[in-house]
Amino acid sequence: MHLKLSESTKFIESKIGFKPKIAVVLGSGLSHFSERLENQIIIPFSEIPHFPSTTVEGHEGRLIAGTISNPRKNKKLEIIIQQGRVHHYEGYPMSAVVFPTRALCLLGVETLVLTNSSGGVNPEYRESDLMLISDHINLMNENPLRGPNSLGPRFPDLSDAYCFECRQTFKKAAEKLGIELKEGIYAAVSGPTYETPAEVRMLRLLGADAVGMSTVPESIAANHLGVRVVALSCITNLAAGITARKLSHAEVLENAEKSVHKLITLLDEALFEL
Repeated sequence: MHLKLSESTKFIESKIGFKPKIAVVLGSGLSHFSERLENQIIIPFSEIPHFPSTTVEGHEGRLIAGTISNPRKNKKLEIIIQQGRVHHYEGYPMSAVVFPTRALCLLGVETLVLTNSSGGVNPEYRESDLMLISDHINLMNENPLRGPNSLGPRFPDLSDAYCFECRQTFKKAAEKLGIELKEGIYAAVSGPTYETPAEVRMLRLLGADAVGMSTVPESIAANHLGVRVVALSCITNLAAGITARKLSHAEVLENAEKSVHKLITLLDEALFEL
């Protein structure tokens, strides 16, 4: 594992020429933020040693390094974006799902910003809402730290899995911009089926506000390596049973498109304060 990660990070370093402190992972249909980057260096996953390949629509599968500017703050920031991710339901083991996360962390990233498209379990949520993840419930029946361990502590603490200070930064940015930002608990399931109405009722009883099929493995892997994590969910559909509509990935991508402007505006403001 160490050798493979070393080969991956050295390859990425040779391409981008700097050590980014912030990385952003873009979920289903949320790739437009990458257009904000200046002086882009694009690296497809297929070129990076040992990186898995994405197979899901809306997940391009590439790293993009570059600079974002905020004229109002008169600041520039070097970041790296992971455009798309791989999932456990694609047939990948957890070690492959979190391999890009670990590579980014070992590249020198100090703060990992995760985004996803998720289903709203909280009946007060609506399509295109943004939710700041305050905590998670892992129902994937798997953990990326299972097995031999040489990267961090055997039993890492997750009491602050979603960095409190980072969340405060995003809440202040949202308030400043007039963007409504929910805050809630994200439940991760293995997929690829959407949840049944009975499962959604169970998730609500457990305290979940949103449900999805990603993010939690990456959060665990990054925390294991001592990297701060902050995560945002775009509520792209209401979970089964809350409305009478059938669920589809096309709806997820369509509603992600509607919320992406708010997400970009919020990231533009908050990233410079992390």
